[in-house]
Amino acid sequence: MALKNYEIVMVFSLANGEEAVEVLKQKFTDLIAKHGTLGNVEEWGKRKLAYPINYENDGYYIVIDFTSDEAFPQELDRVINITDGVLRSLIVAKGE
Repeated sequence: MALKNYEIVMVFSLANGEEAVEVLKQKFTDLIAKHGTLGNVEEWGKRKLAYPINYENDGYYIVIDFTSDEAFPQELDRVINITDGVLRSLIVAKGE
């Protein structure tokens, strides 16, 4: 099973407060650490969105580097899509 490097950018909703953002961040870092190797976690913090998403103008940005097998990013994307409070996400495979 080959391990690959990935990067994920997530935008969390601020509608439920900063505590909800911390809970989501912890949930996803724990999930990634369980199924792979957690790398750098960058918090870009609260930023204005380019366009409103679900009537929200601001979001909380987090960028996470991780290493996992090739099947995990699909499962991570599935979990993100069914989680309330995540406005947008993008997972990309990083080059060597």
